[in-house]
Amino acid sequence: MLRYLILTGFLISISACSNNREAGNSFIDTPDNEVIYHVVQRSFYDSNGDLHGDLNGLYEKLGYLQDLGVTSILMLPLYASPFYHNYFADNFEEIDPRFGTKDDYLRLVKEIHRRGMKIYMDMETQYVTEDHLWYKDSYGNPASPYSDYIAYDDSAQTKPSTIVYDLDGLKGYNGVFKKITTVNLNSEKVKEYNLKLFSYWLDPDGDGDFSDGVDGFRLDHMMDDLDKKGRWINLFETFWKPLIKKLKAINPKIRIIAEQANWASFGEDYLTRADVDWVFAFRIAFAVRDMNKEQLSLMIDSTFLLTPKGKNQIVFIENHDMARFATVVKENPGKLRIGAALNLLIGGIPSVYYGQEIGMRGEGAFMKWGMTDANEIPEREAFEWYASDTGKGMAFWYKDTGPWWDSSLVKPNNGISYEEQKDNPESLWNYYKNMIHLRRTHATLVDGTYMELPNNQDSVFSFIRKTDNKAAIILSNLSGNALETVFDISGIPLKGNPVLLSGDLLPETPGNEWKIQLPPYAVLVYEADLKN
Repeated sequence: MLRYLILTGFLISISACSNNREAGNSFIDTPDNEVIYHVVQRSFYDSNGDLHGDLNGLYEKLGYLQDLGVTSILMLPLYASPFYHNYFADNFEEIDPRFGTKDDYLRLVKEIHRRGMKIYMDMETQYVTEDHLWYKDSYGNPASPYSDYIAYDDSAQTKPSTIVYDLDGLKGYNGVFKKITTVNLNSEKVKEYNLKLFSYWLDPDGDGDFSDGVDGFRLDHMMDDLDKKGRWINLFETFWKPLIKKLKAINPKIRIIAEQANWASFGEDYLTRADVDWVFAFRIAFAVRDMNKEQLSLMIDSTFLLTPKGKNQIVFIENHDMARFATVVKENPGKLRIGAALNLLIGGIPSVYYGQEIGMRGEGAFMKWGMTDANEIPEREAFEWYASDTGKGMAFWYKDTGPWWDSSLVKPNNGISYEEQKDNPESLWNYYKNMIHLRRTHATLVDGTYMELPNNQDSVFSFIRKTDNKAAIILSNLSGNALETVFDISGIPLKGNPVLLSGDLLPETPGNEWKIQLPPYAVLVYEADLKN
């Protein structure tokens, strides 16, 4: 049976828990106390009524992001591109006009910094479209000053090299096909250009004041042997590492984030050989989605074990290339909360994908509509601000453009909207808000060492985040059944009784062995002092 807070020995813990919740407003001051908000800006908030989310829309919603508790914003690329996701550029130096102007961008960046937040820019300079100057000028023209910038498979320069998956182009959701080719990353001119380009976004006016510059970059589809063609090899040492070193000489505080092209990779070679700061914890993301204790244990242990000191992993459960978590777990309310807790409390740098916090749905239809960028629209739909799914700012840029619109999962009055959840203390949105606040205000959850906590149940995953003098203890029931669980606390030299940070149960038998009747999908978070 459930045992609530009835033991006399826990009365002090109840009071401490209450005081902690009321007073826990000071964020832990450490460089890694970040919670990233990963946003498809075209789908977030439209400020001017053209249905495209934009920079001014993000500016208007910075208050929303701060209320949620996130510290940092990671957008998809901003540069001009014929594709809605803005990968594959027409011009790396110009902002897509649908997003706004450079003045809009600079205003946004300065306001983000004024609020004490950070912004990361997504970059993929390995490919360009047929409308890029390098491609247009060098195609069929070996005398072009840009001939060395583009990879051709023939001396006449009429056969541009294919890109990933041996593609020579891609059809947009609007039906327009654009050719795409690979940039020659062996070219010294290309290396010089990338340094100049990245440096500009670090300090746009070159005055040494970085308040108008990004706080780092996400390097999309980063590879040591680009697309495994054997043509651009050892890029970590010859291209990426020198670029990163020079960028950090400009601003040592920036963070460089690598997206491993191989999602099965733990990313350790990116952290060591390429000297990036953070990689994505894909293995953890897949394990959380499976809700399998054995896989969670294996993948979390392996990920953190392979992460060198001073580097880190971005821990996430959704991104713009994956089916949404709510779809994967069939909108199960308990699993949605388990996912939120593991996403935010395991360790590393947590990242929340826009709409994840309200349980938005969507599963990319791989090749369902042919070789087109429309296949991923279902997992990149308009953020649901309103119960009615209509109203100012709804970013329905894909409205009436094809079957992806006809099968849209953005529906009215289904509980999946900010408006329907913001004032409901039991909502998923408020759960995320509380978990983010918990993470940011407790040092144990910011940079505490991770270790698994043994228990006697196959469906209960428990772990500890430990600093020198405190330990956070997180218990989660991955199943829909109540489970009487025994936890072995003998390896943790606790000093006194634990404080309950989240949940409503304390162990029946405090000491070296805790016994708790865990309700279905329960998440309990404790903190305790440690003996010296």
